[in-house]
Amino acid sequence: MAVTYKKLFHMLIDREMSIAELQKQAGYSANISTRLRNDTYISLESVEKICRVLNCKVDDIVEFVPDRNDDTEE
Repeated sequence: MAVTYKKLFHMLIDREMSIAELQKQAGYSANISTRLRNDTYISLESVEKICRVLNCKVDDIVEFVPDRNDDTEE
């Protein structure tokens, strides 16, 4: 399974908030912003910080999607 944060970026657009503003308010490093943009895993602690700032649930910002290889492995 892969992870995507497309929902998070859509939420930020809807709220007219930049990833830099979120980073500052949530108090996480620039590395986390890069990982979000690249759809790579971040810690649950970072996810919690984001959810607290945005007042949302984890499934509002994170989505797990099957890897392209998952279909061929079975």
